[in-house]
Amino acid sequence: MTCESHFTLKSLREQVYDYLRIQMNEGRIRPGSFLNLNDISRELGMSRTPLRDALFQLESEGFVTIFPRRGVVVNALTLEKIRNIYEILGALEAATLVLVAVRFRESDADQMEKYNQQMRKALDQDNFSVFYDANLKFHNVYLDMSDNSEMLHSIKIRKERLYDFPRNKSFVKEWELHSLEEHECMIDLLRKQDFNGAADYIRDVHWSFSVQERFIRKYYFSRHFDLDLSEEGNGAGE
Repeated sequence: MTCESHFTLKSLREQVYDYLRIQMNEGRIRPGSFLNLNDISRELGMSRTPLRDALFQLESEGFVTIFPRRGVVVNALTLEKIRNIYEILGALEAATLVLVAVRFRESDADQMEKYNQQMRKALDQDNFSVFYDANLKFHNVYLDMSDNSEMLHSIKIRKERLYDFPRNKSFVKEWELHSLEEHECMIDLLRKQDFNGAADYIRDVHWSFSVQERFIRKYYFSRHFDLDLSEEGNGAGE
């Protein structure tokens, strides 16, 4: 294989990956459904090779499960999966904050405060897109200080798993208000340079499944797609 053909195949894989993620985010491919690979190949005008490579990536990220001789199913986001993702995100974000503490400055806390104010304004205006983007930027102030690309990738994929499956463009305002207050507590701890306390707060409150469970159930239960909220998590992807 030439270098040129290698990069062409990589580009095609990325195109297929992006296409499938957009279909999932917009709710056109629904959790629990099997993918029609022939239809996807025809629609994109591509061979099965880049499609197969994209599906391998999606499986490694938890979005689909490939069943030999049966097909590819879009994984359901169960309550058990959400609990597991929260535990992982809490641990990873807390660890990241401790590791980057020596780089954190007062101006970074100011930046987090700015994004939190943007979130509050967006909530008042019922602008979910601005709220969502500002929320990611708030956390990225300290996450982007890390040089651990593997950890950052793990965090990014798990947040996409929670919020882009498909993206629910509506608020549970009680939850969002609590989130804003939690952000303020985080900022206060960071301004005091209590980085261990801030890390504990991120893990044990902000990303605590038990603390957030009442909001999680309300948010995900109201979404208009097949979501298994059972404790056992009997979705297709289990």
